[in-house]
Amino acid sequence: MARTWQRWVPAVAVPAVIAAAVVGGAVSTASADLPDKSPQEVLELAAGADVSAYSGDVEQTSDLGLPDVSGLGSGSSGSSRGGASGDGDQTAADALELLTADHSARVYVDGDAARIQVLDQLAERDVIASPDGVWLYDSKDASAVHVTRGEGAAPDGSAAPETQTLSPADLAQRFLDAVDSSTEVSLGPDASVAGRDAYDLVLTPRGGDTLVGSVSIAVDAETGLPLRVQVLATGASDPAFEVGFTSISYDTPSADLFAFTPPAGTDVTEKDASDWTGDAGDASGHGDSTHPRPTVTGEGWSSVVSIPTGQAGVGDLTSSPLFSQLATRVDGGYALQTTLVSALITDDGRVLVGAVPLGSLQSAAAQ
Repeated sequence: MARTWQRWVPAVAVPAVIAAAVVGGAVSTASADLPDKSPQEVLELAAGADVSAYSGDVEQTSDLGLPDVSGLGSGSSGSSRGGASGDGDQTAADALELLTADHSARVYVDGDAARIQVLDQLAERDVIASPDGVWLYDSKDASAVHVTRGEGAAPDGSAAPETQTLSPADLAQRFLDAVDSSTEVSLGPDASVAGRDAYDLVLTPRGGDTLVGSVSIAVDAETGLPLRVQVLATGASDPAFEVGFTSISYDTPSADLFAFTPPAGTDVTEKDASDWTGDAGDASGHGDSTHPRPTVTGEGWSSVVSIPTGQAGVGDLTSSPLFSQLATRVDGGYALQTTLVSALITDDGRVLVGAVPLGSLQSAAAQ
């Protein structure tokens, strides 16, 4: 399954770990009666999926314990998208709104090209991606961002930012790629998703130092394409996050869907891929001292990502009106907690994130 285009879409949620663990949908789960397979055989079925073209309707819901942030950010000081402070608040508000509200989307994929249409009430957000670049369009404020690959980037787009989309197949792949000895793999009851018979692959963390109870992936019994992802918090019986197809077609989408011309009156911002990665002039993607890389401690489901921002960066975060709505003061910094992910912003300028309890982040910060 071609995924070069996925590296082109700028990340829409902060931090990235939250984006990788949080997107959702209400999907039919009627049972199916399929030939018996072992968990390993279903893993191999998903890993060997060779689906280069498809389209479908996707629905998401989430119950992460975060407040509704719709309306926040746009009314803050300097909230014009051209202002630094307002732009940051608006970006964070948009990202959190994707995590806390229900959404419907239309997904089109053809090889290295993809289009995702997020359908809001009386508005639409589009991401149109290809190996050459990506368009991000928001009809609500008639704005668009055009990110081009740039002359220094690798031909396959590998230096461009990796990201998350609303496709269940994209999200499922992240979990499948992370399967190791810290994960118990089993099968749940056969299911029917978007009219397709599917095996229910269940990933359960071994050990208790994680907020994730299990991840359920519905795998198309014929094609191997993941059709639905459900993430349950520890001790919960209902998904904290779910994303899945409500309809799907394996016909090749029309090429016209991947061509985009901004409507008249759209405010277009041009950017190079290095604006997103911080790797200007370095196609290898190693960055420089002004863009320090995150570090990872721990293993598997209990791993913690630490991102150095500097005290100035922490000051920018904590002065945001949006931040004050979401974070609480704790020993050593500020905490943001959801049912699946915790984040700790330390006073000395670090952001620690993990699918772990807050105490685990505080312990990691103290090391």
